[in-house]
Amino acid sequence: MNSTSRFTDRVEDYVRYRPHYPSQEILNYLQDRIAFNPSWVVADIGSGTGISTELFLKNGNKVYGVEPNEAMRQKAEQLLKGYPAFISVNGTAEQTQLATESADLVVAGQAFHWFNPPQAKTEFGRITKTNGYIVLIWNIREVNTPFEKDYEVLLQEFGTDYKEVGHKDIATDEKLTAFFAPAALEKATFANNQVLDYEGVKGRLLSSSYIPAPGAPNYQPMLDVLEKIFNKHAADEKVVFGYTTKVYMGKAK
Repeated sequence: MNSTSRFTDRVEDYVRYRPHYPSQEILNYLQDRIAFNPSWVVADIGSGTGISTELFLKNGNKVYGVEPNEAMRQKAEQLLKGYPAFISVNGTAEQTQLATESADLVVAGQAFHWFNPPQAKTEFGRITKTNGYIVLIWNIREVNTPFEKDYEVLLQEFGTDYKEVGHKDIATDEKLTAFFAPAALEKATFANNQVLDYEGVKGRLLSSSYIPAPGAPNYQPMLDVLEKIFNKHAADEKVVFGYTTKVYMGKAK
């Protein structure tokens, strides 16, 4: 499936059930390390429905949300219309459509694994100002608790191309060190989690592009397994998804 179109039928679940980021921890980190402040112009690449975009808008930054998927971009425009500093752009990581040296910071939240790294690096260098930075962010789902382990088995059983599109193999120090070179790579991690009822767990599952959609032959069998897993592990009708939020940063050029 084309990476640009694969989330088109997942937008509502994506908005409602995808985890957000530990906003204040990330902002504090950027302020401490690179003197990031509300005057910086941010280009959020692969901005989707605006989860990472809003983090910076709330900080007072002007943010370009660059997103090639029309359904996700339109949802972001709807959700973020109250922010005058939000500018929605139909573009890709490799062709952002942004002006040369128009951003102080390029950020990609949960998106870099869809990019062509060499082409994206060239484009990020073009659109950033002198001494501009690139920040890549992922929520990495943990597989530690009995629930998390059973959920991972479900993904491996029912995910159509789960292993191929998973970002755990992309967000490695080795690959990202190569991406940022010759600039040095800096990394930070933060704890994050979601506490969800069954509808939340179902929505979180269906927000993933590799999961069978309603109408697929294995859709209902998948939900039957999900319900069994949930009932097995729920406490007070809730389960916890643990995440490690990983932040990778380096100079753009």
